[in-house]
Amino acid sequence: MKRLVTAVVLLLAVACSGGSDAVKTLRFTAIPDQNTTELERKFTPVAAYLAEALEVDVEYVPSRDYQASVDMFKNGDIQLAWFGGLTGVQARNAVEGARAIAQGESDPEFYSLFIAHESTGLTRSETFPAAIAALKFTFGSPSSTSGRLMPSLFITKETGKTPEEFFANAPAFSKSHDQTAELVESGQFQAGVLNYVVYERRVKEGKTNPDVCRVVWQTPTYADYNFTVHPAVETMFAAGFTDRIQKALLGMSDPDLLAAIGRKKLIKASNEDFEGIREVAIELDMLR
Repeated sequence: MKRLVTAVVLLLAVACSGGSDAVKTLRFTAIPDQNTTELERKFTPVAAYLAEALEVDVEYVPSRDYQASVDMFKNGDIQLAWFGGLTGVQARNAVEGARAIAQGESDPEFYSLFIAHESTGLTRSETFPAAIAALKFTFGSPSSTSGRLMPSLFITKETGKTPEEFFANAPAFSKSHDQTAELVESGQFQAGVLNYVVYERRVKEGKTNPDVCRVVWQTPTYADYNFTVHPAVETMFAAGFTDRIQKALLGMSDPDLLAAIGRKKLIKASNEDFEGIREVAIELDMLR
């Protein structure tokens, strides 16, 4: 019996030791606003950069959808995330002490593009395209800031109606901005909305024909994407580790690494920068 107890204690010690090593891996994710295989290819080098800069093991963990990324953060399964404005607000609301620490230089003045298939006859206008009310329309992910939250707000501001009241047929939801562009260009949907970074990237790469998948309206600007850190890193690693992550991100200057997030430069961010998004989320009952 004594030998059995000793063996159990040794096994527990080994298990605890392995668990401790696992905990010391910084795990991060990104909302799947683009095709997931593409994101994994882009973010794996970012993990390698952070591992070298922070001198800890870093692992990129793919997320199946927007809400899953928030849930992983809430549960402590990841400690760093590239969130959209809404998902960042949701995550920080769920985890006391979580901090937004970095954003793209363009993120304080982000915007969305309403697009339409050429067959609709719609062209770009400075005024809101009210004619899309009769079209088959798709938002992006239900939890997307630029593909759902802010477009919904602007539809209401421009028409006095909620999206459900405005559209003749209930709008659909795609899985990502890439998919929204593909659905509209293929004609499966007549119109949709996505963020400008993805649209411009797709046009530049020849993946979207701007003559077929046309921009018909540009929204006003708002704050959006951000890197958010879980407060657990302060005990997992050491006090001040959040600031070290921030420094590493702000020092990331390699264009290939920045291409993972579609930005040219990262700047400081704070929770207060996204207060407007939080207020809209509360107004639209999207703050979980």
